[in-house]
Amino acid sequence: MVGSGAARFTMTDEEVASGLWLIGIGPGDLDHMTERARSVARGCSKRFLEGYTAVLPPTEEDRLESVVGGWKRLMRDDVEKPDELLDLARTGPVALLVVGDPMQATTHIDLEERCVEEGIGFHVIPGLTATALAVSLSGLQSYRFGRQVTIPFSVGEYLPTSPLQMICDNRDSGLHTLVLLDLDPTGMGVEEPRPMVPGEAVALLERMSQRSEGDSPDDEAIREWLGMLLSDLGTEEERVVSGTLDELSHIDSGYLHAFILPAGFSGMEEGAFERRRLPH
Repeated sequence: MVGSGAARFTMTDEEVASGLWLIGIGPGDLDHMTERARSVARGCSKRFLEGYTAVLPPTEEDRLESVVGGWKRLMRDDVEKPDELLDLARTGPVALLVVGDPMQATTHIDLEERCVEEGIGFHVIPGLTATALAVSLSGLQSYRFGRQVTIPFSVGEYLPTSPLQMICDNRDSGLHTLVLLDLDPTGMGVEEPRPMVPGEAVALLERMSQRSEGDSPDDEAIREWLGMLLSDLGTEEERVVSGTLDELSHIDSGYLHAFILPAGFSGMEEGAFERRRLPH
């Protein structure tokens, strides 16, 4: 059965149905988990934390067992080749805990397809995402956001320039860009991730500009772009500040970061940006 699992589980049920349960645990603070997410996770016979598309802050990871019960981390190979995970889900309820919302990653959509093909129950409990928080906390209008972009780490000499091109395309269309920062310098998804810091992200955008052809902005101009830095969304350390990318690149506090790169302002957006300005 494919679905949210609502027909199989209520708050008064003593048992959770067999199958794979993808459970969103929110963006950073486990207090953002819904009570339904907590109850289903506690009712599963096995719990795994998906550990490579997103990460919990260390303090929240330390709390996880007290909230849902014992768990084990799964990295990329175990999620993309999920034979062991699916074998367990054939005979009992298995939770795959996902930071944010479970179905934002193509890997998790592939799990749904595998479950359907193999006749394994599949259920999704959505979670609050850092993406939604970022747009809300920015004070910018949600309808003015274009395609979301991720800045990847450079692996050896390889560095794609498409993220910068997508940012420029959004800007040319008058659309803001939410820019997520990569988590894994190796690109392999086998080790515990190390989140990219703001200075690295700005430097990578500059390198993309140097490698790009055509109408790409000058790398020096990129540091003068206006932006917002959103750090540790959904946690007690949450912080949203605005300034030039050069100013934001020098911030070294915080754990998980994202940028918003606005493409001009409309209505009250400029006031929202200025209220978040870094102090001079």
